Amino acid sequence: MSYRRNYCSRSIVLILSLILVWVCAVVAFADVKLPAVMSDNMVLQGGRKVPIWGWAEPGEKVKVKGSWQWFDTATKADKDGKWTVKIQTPKAGGPYKITIKGKNTIAVENILSGEVWVCSGQSNMDWSVKASNNADQEIATAKYPEIRLFTVERKIAEQPQSDCKGDWVLCSPQTVGEFSAVAYFFGRQLHEELKVPIGLIHASWGGSPAEAWMSNNVLQSDPDYKPILDRYKKAVEDYPKVMEEYEHKLAVAKEIAAEAKTKGQKLSPEPPRPGNPVNNHAPSGLYNAMIAPLIPYRIQGVLWYQGESNVDRAYQYRKLFPAMIGNWRNDWGQGDFPFLFVQLANCGVVKTEPYENVWSELQEAQLMTLALPNTAMAVTIDIGDANSVHPKNKQDVGRRLALWAFAKVYGRKLVYSGPIYESMNVKDNKIVLHFENNGSGLVARGGESLKGFAIAGADRRFVLADAQIDGDTVVVGSDKVGKPVAVRYAWAENPVCNLYNRDGLPASPFRTDDWPGITIDKK
Repeated sequence: MSYRRNYCSRSIVLILSLILVWVCAVVAFADVKLPAVMSDNMVLQGGRKVPIWGWAEPGEKVKVKGSWQWFDTATKADKDGKWTVKIQTPKAGGPYKITIKGKNTIAVENILSGEVWVCSGQSNMDWSVKASNNADQEIATAKYPEIRLFTVERKIAEQPQSDCKGDWVLCSPQTVGEFSAVAYFFGRQLHEELKVPIGLIHASWGGSPAEAWMSNNVLQSDPDYKPILDRYKKAVEDYPKVMEEYEHKLAVAKEIAAEAKTKGQKLSPEPPRPGNPVNNHAPSGLYNAMIAPLIPYRIQGVLWYQGESNVDRAYQYRKLFPAMIGNWRNDWGQGDFPFLFVQLANCGVVKTEPYENVWSELQEAQLMTLALPNTAMAVTIDIGDANSVHPKNKQDVGRRLALWAFAKVYGRKLVYSGPIYESMNVKDNKIVLHFENNGSGLVARGGESLKGFAIAGADRRFVLADAQIDGDTVVVGSDKVGKPVAVRYAWAENPVCNLYNRDGLPASPFRTDDWPGITIDKK
């Protein structure tokens, strides 16, 4: 009898538990839910129709109302439980509240209306305020409650995700230290000049290549990207065997180490553990987990700081990077929104003469991306670090990005870029270079003669050249090249170069030739 009573009791408990789980699941599914990016303290793009979306029970009626509105906007959840409405936001200001009603009610509070930017890329975008120049003072003075910060938790996914983890926080000395320095210094500049709230959504991961931030559909649609996908597929397929071999080597190493220890001999290091190919290099992995969940949050534009992980395939980046920008714009469905990016900074051993290198080829690929509409590039060839790919001067990076935004997005009349090579012509035994974005005029920084120019004839052998500013042009020549055909400027990883405009902005590295580079066949 005791056994039967215990069995019945356990059965009743099990049944009740299953009923409770089922009820909780039904309630959870029926409850209106919002994505993480749509939460307290958020900034909505001001003066626009912005999407508000979430989940509910299929067919459930959902009403959305902003505190600045006198009416509800209603919709119904689709068969998958997804619902979306668009509401008109007020001009910059706040705080406001949005109320979402279904079978339950959600109130999103302390909302501001202003300017929203997504800030993405690899380690130089991820680089924190606390690791940047003058960190203590920057953190102590970061009292900007109308700048709001959202950091997307790092994650990799094989398929596009509908949500991510993260919270909107007010910018303060307690919150800014871990946040992206480039994003913060950009946002601070905008906030101080425009006098409006700023929302910064940070989604980056150090060491990530561009293809990790692209959708699988885009990568699969172009045969030029097949090598990327094939490499990844093979690495995933081979991983179990690689791990099996590693485990065998490790077991042998431990046996040898145990024997060596008993004999008092020096221990050999264990074999390195192979990395899992499902990492931040996985094609589409970061797009799926860290960008897809943000779409279709209304944004003003994107900041991008990446490229170091693609330098060995710089020629491919000429196509890959513009494709990524198009990918984001198409999926967001907000047209050709502003896409502002940072050109790679100088790094490594200082070189006075030009030489073939992957770094310059990647910078060139970035420069070529300006052919896309509504793009902008901050040149940083003068603010890098010879000893690190992570220069600590992120203040100037943010400022130069902000100059582009003021001019191209917010209609300010100001000089926003240094000289950009436009065209050339041969005159006698010299080459005359023409530029755009000359600003107040060309100048050799430091009052010295121009440096960083090299010239070549048909033999393609470059020698350092004499260069002189002549009005809005630069005239380049050398006694060693009688019939010049090409010029290169700042064509080195860490060049000695000093062409600026009088407004203090440097010229981008460039070359006038299109001779094949060292990464032309790298896929």
